[in-house]
Amino acid sequence: MKTEDFNFELPENLIAQTPLEKRDNSKLLILDNVSKEVTHTRFNKIVDYLNEGDTLVLNDTKVIPARLYGIKEKTNAHIEILLLSSIENDTWECLVKPAKRINIGDTINFGNKILATCVEVKEEGIRVLKLKYDGILYEILDELGSMPLPPYIHEKLEDKNRYQTVYAKYEGSAAAPTAGLHFTKELLKKIKEKNINIAYITLHVGLGTFRPVNVDDIKNHKMHSEFYMMSKECAEILNNTKGNIISVGTTSTRTLETIKNKYGCFKECSGFTDIFIYPGYKFKAIDGLITNFHLPKSTLVMLVSALAGREHILNAYKIAIENNYRFFSFGDSMFIKPGDKNE
Repeated sequence: MKTEDFNFELPENLIAQTPLEKRDNSKLLILDNVSKEVTHTRFNKIVDYLNEGDTLVLNDTKVIPARLYGIKEKTNAHIEILLLSSIENDTWECLVKPAKRINIGDTINFGNKILATCVEVKEEGIRVLKLKYDGILYEILDELGSMPLPPYIHEKLEDKNRYQTVYAKYEGSAAAPTAGLHFTKELLKKIKEKNINIAYITLHVGLGTFRPVNVDDIKNHKMHSEFYMMSKECAEILNNTKGNIISVGTTSTRTLETIKNKYGCFKECSGFTDIFIYPGYKFKAIDGLITNFHLPKSTLVMLVSALAGREHILNAYKIAIENNYRFFSFGDSMFIKPGDKNE
């Protein structure tokens, strides 16, 4: 299966540059995964398409201001880094630009608040940096760092909380789990009132989620690993679910499938996942998926194609484009709706 098989033409004006004033006012395309029919509505109506006894799974990771701009000591070269994942003892895997300027032993100064020394060189612009600072790292990042918006967003984000879900809890992501950006606290309350379970898992979004596919044959693409956690409470809710398990976002999906593949059930656990889901994969954990509209040729569009079929996804994307849906991080939403288990 070729990467080009997941390509499509997207008018640039449909790439959402800013979030809507109201999170849940985004468009929602319903793709029935049985009939393959498409329905158009608004996200605030999602509760009408969920059934009592279903479980909605949300990723409660919190984005950190992970983009930093510094100066390389000795040469004064300007260096940009993106903190990808914490390893241990203030050592971080980072995406560095320009990476060729940073080798083992080089130190970058960030506003005299953080000194980062390269301790390992990896491929694809990745460096492992040892951080030295006084105080609490996340407080310093709030002062020095900027939100790691994707490169296709050119507008300034006025309110950095709009790149967080309303239920974000555990700091550690280099990008938002964007399918969750549509939810409001009021909408979550309505969902609970319909006796729909809400369970929270954590996957810290890193390079594995948004790294482009640069190979012709998708089987040759290697995913970077990302850290996940599942609580005992979440596992119990999922194991006792009578209805459908609806994953919110590809990050939640990859976490749930990783755990189900590894243990055969849901259980309290943590670890790293590099699971790559593409057509031919048999889902074991989820029945339905709420997701955004993704980049052409991305691992994300391959994942949703695995669930609903490549032709059906590309057709739904074509319909979305014809109806001026907004794409990518701040864009509109799709619900791949499962069949009714009682039918």
